[in-house]
Amino acid sequence: MLKKLIMLFICINLFQINANGQINLRKLKNKYAKKSTTKAKRSSRSTLGNSKTTPIFAKKGREWYVSRNTGSGQLGTKERPAKDLGNIIHHLKPNDIIYIAEGVYLSKGKRGSDEINVPVKIYGGYDTSFSERDPWGAHKTIFTGINEYMKLTTPRLYIRTDQQREKNGQLSEGSVIIVDGIIFDNGPRNRYHKNKNLAIRRKASPKSGQNPSPESGGIVIVGSKYTNIAVQNCVVMNTAPTEGAISVRVFKGGKGVIQNNFCINNTGYGIHIRTGYMGSDKNLYPAFIVKNNTSLFNWKHDAIASYGGSALAIDQNLLATIENNVFGFSHHGGVYNKGATITMNNNLFTGNSKYDYKEINDMMAVEDILDESSRLDPNSQGNETAVIKIPVAERWANIYGNRVELSRADVDAAVSASNSGANQLRSMLGLNLQGNSVKMDAEIFLPLMKIEEGLPAGLLPWNGKGCSAPKFK
Repeated sequence: MLKKLIMLFICINLFQINANGQINLRKLKNKYAKKSTTKAKRSSRSTLGNSKTTPIFAKKGREWYVSRNTGSGQLGTKERPAKDLGNIIHHLKPNDIIYIAEGVYLSKGKRGSDEINVPVKIYGGYDTSFSERDPWGAHKTIFTGINEYMKLTTPRLYIRTDQQREKNGQLSEGSVIIVDGIIFDNGPRNRYHKNKNLAIRRKASPKSGQNPSPESGGIVIVGSKYTNIAVQNCVVMNTAPTEGAISVRVFKGGKGVIQNNFCINNTGYGIHIRTGYMGSDKNLYPAFIVKNNTSLFNWKHDAIASYGGSALAIDQNLLATIENNVFGFSHHGGVYNKGATITMNNNLFTGNSKYDYKEINDMMAVEDILDESSRLDPNSQGNETAVIKIPVAERWANIYGNRVELSRADVDAAVSASNSGANQLRSMLGLNLQGNSVKMDAEIFLPLMKIEEGLPAGLLPWNGKGCSAPKFK
């Protein structure tokens, strides 16, 4: 009996030891499992790129609301929105989100230009209650201005974050910039010859109180290193820049998305994707996606210029995927690649005067691109040309069709030296002769296109190519 009791006691102790061991083992497993999960979450956050965002640009922003029709003051809340984006720019902090309702916006003091120096997200096209969104239809958010002497001629929206610094003095990096659902119309900001809206003038007229036509784009964004930038669902028209109507410069390690935008009737380039990275590490090259955009009627810089006039321009030292776009009716060409490595798929080229694709100095028609390009990914495919009907207003189409194109060669050829007394004297002295004055300005150049005249051309794609009216639930 005693032996049985001793054996029972030993068994009970062994069971407790085993149970405690299992419990302790379970606790140990749980402890390490929690550590592993935490580590995985940290790892996940790293892969999203947050580790590249410096402290100031990592702060959480607030929401702002702007309504031209119902706004007042600078609280910028949904209940009490501001009246114009320009009125609250000095309040904006990194990562703020701005919602803008329907209406025509001229900026603070009708100056016609907004400059923001921190990364923000801007969304337009809302009704006044901010419950519905239709940027190209019922609730258009229109950024424009007026032509008045001494008003600003800088880009209508200029976001630049590359010069911001942290508390320790280093340049701020990272975060995201978004511009979505705004219509940019520089027509009212331009100066037109004899106020006929047929030809822009790039010089001011102090006597008549008129500014020059702004030599700047509708959207110009310059990001910091590792900053991702998106421009989408926007319309840009009647701008007269040297470079891009939409111009986006991405720096080292950043990404750019240009998607579902409509550029029509601009000088320079409809879209200009740019790099701020001059290094040789391709892993750090800015990477762009340019997708489902339509870029039409891109004019030269001026009537006799040899530059500008392309639907899309691409800097070197970047990577780009160009897909499902329409590039048409440019004074010079469709895509001008200055040396980047790109992929082009399923793009439509139509009505371009000199080339569909230009690579540094080599001009090509669309059917020759795959054979002759040295910068294009050989797997590119589906690029084509076709005759399409552009549904712009008949009034503007007639003006465009009746324009007379000038070229530098024509102007130079038209110059002749007169047999004046002054030239006879210059000839005896061995000086160059003076030529006759030759008209260098066209009577029709970037004629004003009203929003309702041009927007129908961007509402529907052509066989899945180009932009379409954005839809939101």
